[in-house]
Amino acid sequence: MTPSNGMTPHASHGSPSSMAGETPGVQVLERPRTDLAPLSAVVCHDDPHTTFEFVIQVLRGVFRLPPARAQELTIRIDAAGAAVIGRYPKEVAERKVQRATALARANAYPLTFSVEADD
Repeated sequence: MTPSNGMTPHASHGSPSSMAGETPGVQVLERPRTDLAPLSAVVCHDDPHTTFEFVIQVLRGVFRLPPARAQELTIRIDAAGAAVIGRYPKEVAERKVQRATALARANAYPLTFSVEADD
């Protein structure tokens, strides 16, 4: 079982010199991985033609958002002009944006998305 802090338990093995300062029977936790791909933010931009229903459909279908979250974000996009709808590794973000844009164009909507570096 992995601790809730995201760290991976690591059993202490090795020579007594490598275990200096360690208490017998105590697990040593490794540091979280820092070599993971940085995340990119996917932003959905408002337009005056795309319906709320279609935006919600795209957010649920392409981005796998629950109904209430998709509706909340659609309202935020309308009010603010744009909203971050998720954070993904860059390649995943770009694929999702391509799928969502293709779906919008296939349904004659000008709905647009962008991928931005996440701070």
